[in-house]
Amino acid sequence: MNRQIKLLCLSAMFLAIGLALPAVTMHIPEIGNMLCPMHIPVLLCGLICGWKYGLAVGAITPILRSFIAGMPPLYPSAVGMAFELAAYGASVAIIYSLFKKKNLAATYISLVSAMVIGRLIWGIARTVMFGVAGTEFSFTIFITSGFVQAIPGIIVQLILIPIIIEALKKAKALPVK
Repeated sequence: MNRQIKLLCLSAMFLAIGLALPAVTMHIPEIGNMLCPMHIPVLLCGLICGWKYGLAVGAITPILRSFIAGMPPLYPSAVGMAFELAAYGASVAIIYSLFKKKNLAATYISLVSAMVIGRLIWGIARTVMFGVAGTEFSFTIFITSGFVQAIPGIIVQLILIPIIIEALKKAKALPVK
């Protein structure tokens, strides 16, 4: 199969997972906000398919989910998340590509770096959106919403994603980059 077709199909799969996974937590929004279910497939897409695909899947997933399921609300939540997840998908791939050895340490450093970059981009996007609306987006709100409330999701991502990547490596199931 053509490499680009394989990457496009994998990206479509990650997009579908990103649309479906929040359905598990949609009846309890507080849990969904804590577990960040859309983040996992976007980060995996970036690591497996590369920055272009990770960026596209990250940008599209929250907007499409908002149109399909009404959650997250389009503005400002889905729009802010689109910036955040696009940054996740692109930055995790770019940082990972800088490592000669694609080992567990490279995966963790790429994930943590992408999480910080994505949340900073989300904070900037929210600051701009709130500023346009004449509402304050304080540093306290940024830290609480972007980091403190997301701790369970961050932990799940830091456990689950490296396990999946290592299992795919072991099975020799990663696409050739």
